[in-house]
Amino acid sequence: MYYVAAALLVLSGLFYSASHHEIGSFGVSMCSYGSAFCENPLIVFSGAALAAAWGMFVSIK
Repeated sequence: MYYVAAALLVLSGLFYSASHHEIGSFGVSMCSYGSAFCENPLIVFSGAALAAAWGMFVSIK
């Protein structure tokens, strides 16, 4: 679950950068397919936080 949280954290950073036009043409194509996430990358970041919290909740030590 930590891998999912890390992947979502990276994706939220990419969507944030794409919404501020910082990654060039790749950002334009990202925002054309995921416009809701470019407008509000907090959605993906919240998913990352929930995945990390769930991973901490279900981990056995």
